Amino acid sequence: MNAFARRGACPALSAPMQTGDGLLARLHTIAGGLPPRALIGLCESALRHGNGIIDVTARGSIQIRGLTPSSAQALAREVDALEIDVRTGVPVETGPLAGIDAGEIADPRPLASEIRNAIEKAGLAARLGPKVSVVVDGGGRLPMDAVLADVRLVASSSGWLLSTGGTAASARRIGIVNDAQACIAAIAILEAVATLGREARARDLADPHRIIAAIPLSARPERSNPQAPSTAASITMFPLADGTLALGIALPFGSMPAENIAALAQGAIALGVTEIRPAPSRALLFPGMNGDACDTLRDAAASLGFITDAADPRLSIAACPGAPACGSGRIATRALAERIAARHADLLDGSFTLHVSGCAKGCAHPAPTALTLAGHDLDDHDGGAGIALDATARAPAAEAHVVADAQAGIARVASLVQHMRHPDETVAACLARLGAAAVTTAFMQGRE
Repeated sequence: MNAFARRGACPALSAPMQTGDGLLARLHTIAGGLPPRALIGLCESALRHGNGIIDVTARGSIQIRGLTPSSAQALAREVDALEIDVRTGVPVETGPLAGIDAGEIADPRPLASEIRNAIEKAGLAARLGPKVSVVVDGGGRLPMDAVLADVRLVASSSGWLLSTGGTAASARRIGIVNDAQACIAAIAILEAVATLGREARARDLADPHRIIAAIPLSARPERSNPQAPSTAASITMFPLADGTLALGIALPFGSMPAENIAALAQGAIALGVTEIRPAPSRALLFPGMNGDACDTLRDAAASLGFITDAADPRLSIAACPGAPACGSGRIATRALAERIAARHADLLDGSFTLHVSGCAKGCAHPAPTALTLAGHDLDDHDGGAGIALDATARAPAAEAHVVADAQAGIARVASLVQHMRHPDETVAACLARLGAAAVTTAFMQGRE
């Protein structure tokens, strides 16, 4: 626990990463879920040793923030005491409803376990970089299409579709392998990546087809365009194979106070829930309930501030912790994001993600977005925010494009869009048509 991860690595319990709000530790359970009492215990540990904020990440991991070197060690000991089986080594991930989804094509858990064991036997964890990962997707209501992976195996009626590098949409498709060959093919790809060094990823492989040339492919993959599920897709009731339902709710901007999560877990216990599953897209799933119990828990979640409506405008905003939680934050991102969602829901039509970043790092959404607000210093050293279109948080860094009152600035942008938007035009299309100059001018009007 005395080694800290560099930024860009994976901040596991054994190597928490330094961030602007202290050390950050991430854990991903091997079994996919947590008993509610274990989650309550984890929340209590976060309150004792961190800043009391818990995240669920886009990959479905749990993050605890605000740790110190000594408190991170105490947290790791308490996680062990809670008997939480935390994943180590190369991530081999399955979907959040793996093994219980009524619409699943195949249970991915046996193959995932076989691949984990083979990785350990081959000693690959020490030879691969910290971000190399494998996805084994059994299909169903919550596919793993949006999750980046170096090796992806997706269940089909004729076997497992093998692809390498990227998301389901961007990966290179190799072919269909049968159950007996799927693990062998995955390990062959990982071995090839390892030969290129610890900085390598599967996208760096020149010819993945040649690597598995000796493995028979039962079919060539059909071309398709997988649509990555949005966070909204997780906010519903899911039919399960045993005839019960799973309720999905989301965390606003991926974070909630630990005491709120603990309170919801306590309510789930009262309704007979025995497992809570973190899900990609920053959600939590509560399986094993009937419809009435789902309604009761959903009402409790809403009262605690969770997102329970797939149309909630907060789902269209990515916001980091910001000030005052993060020392790098120049603006109170979460408070600003909440106000924007409450006052300008029409701007957040789901056609784009509004990125509200506390600084130029852009931790909440590293990729460009249609509209970005980023915190920066002003002359008097108070925090202001700049705006940019189709850019990352680094774009609006020039002080000339920074205003002290970002809420007023975005209100002017919302008004511009309202007046200029064509019938049936999405907000993203309207912003693109208006262009950066017009949107920036509206944002900057009235600057002191």
